[in-house]
Amino acid sequence: MKILVVGNGGREHALAWKLAQSPRCSRLFVTRPNAGLRTLGTPVDLAPDDVPGLLAFARAEGIDLTVVGPERPLTLGLVDAFEAAGLRAFGPRRDAARLEGSKAFAKAVMTTAGVPTAAYAVFDSLDPARAWVRQLGRGVAVKADGLAAGKGVVLCHTPDEADQALAEMLEGSALGEAGRRVVVEELLEGEEASFIAVCDGQTVVPLASSQDHKRVGEGDNGPNTGGMGAYSPAPVVTSALADEIMQRVMIPTVEALRADGTPFVGFLYAGVMVTPDGIRVLEFNARLGDPEAQVLLVRLQTDLVDVLEAAIDERLDRVSLDWDPRSALTVVMAAEGYPGTVRTGDPIEGLEAAAALPDVQVFHAGARAHEGQAVTAGGRVLTVTGLGASVAEAAQRAYAAVDLITWPGVHFRRDIGWRAIGRS
Repeated sequence: MKILVVGNGGREHALAWKLAQSPRCSRLFVTRPNAGLRTLGTPVDLAPDDVPGLLAFARAEGIDLTVVGPERPLTLGLVDAFEAAGLRAFGPRRDAARLEGSKAFAKAVMTTAGVPTAAYAVFDSLDPARAWVRQLGRGVAVKADGLAAGKGVVLCHTPDEADQALAEMLEGSALGEAGRRVVVEELLEGEEASFIAVCDGQTVVPLASSQDHKRVGEGDNGPNTGGMGAYSPAPVVTSALADEIMQRVMIPTVEALRADGTPFVGFLYAGVMVTPDGIRVLEFNARLGDPEAQVLLVRLQTDLVDVLEAAIDERLDRVSLDWDPRSALTVVMAAEGYPGTVRTGDPIEGLEAAAALPDVQVFHAGARAHEGQAVTAGGRVLTVTGLGASVAEAAQRAYAAVDLITWPGVHFRRDIGWRAIGRS
């Protein structure tokens, strides 16, 4: 079958890598592929959010399955458009994708479904937001309501920090339209985990557990990023906790959306904070996480094409997922300046040597091919992933590969997996 992968980042490289392993995949197409994706599929010179263009291409080429990686095409209604044209596409329809497209909508769904979450309020003007923060009397998270490429959350420990974040979003231009409305919620303390499931609108099948590292600096310091590394499984998610998340978060959310006439078909991602008072949902995403996708897909042993088609056909109740029993850990190698303004165009050295190491997979994100060589082209450039008998061993393999790769200004965290390794 012909498969089209929409998107061109590290998550999409991992998706394409896994889809290409299926004996059912005869030809793979990728939208404006990065340097790594170019080796897996035929380039399609269309932007991932060009819904009309992608629809016309899929019709003309006879694409059998379209797999959407990033959130923006989903919130623009790519799946709706493809389904209306009789084409198969995996991912939530536009109304269901609002779980990620609008933080306020996600909070409303949580309230309806009885999902445990932080106390919150929604604002589109500055003074009421500032007054609410002071009335709350504790630290807050200020979240842009719309899509902000993983950079729309500011953790504020003092009223002054909250004032600045609110002003920059509501009256500034830091996040554009995404920040014209904000969700302000109490700041939670605890350990965060990523809980992702594949859904067919009714059945919810959990993936293996994982944990992301969102701060740019070691020891979880510095500004938030799109993610500086991840590992799977995450020891904080015990079997009992996984059952609780399924019963109190995932299933009620899917049931609430179905009851509202917006069934969720796709990857449902819950960012869960494990607090001293129990679990609290921080956010929902309507797709695989990045870099969680990289560690999950290297561990997944079930044919991904079969899984995605079962979701589209609402028969996930007949699917079981098999996992490599080993741990996986990925390290994000970032360009100079990330998560701010980054430098691009630097040649990347050492990729072949790193990829030759056993139990290592190098996924490209912000990298492009230039005159036969990969060069930096974004903030998060590579996600270097290792497999091992433990998280510590997976880290050793990933960092052995990281140490072979270089370019001017490269930076990365040396402590990915520190919580799990500390537990052991």
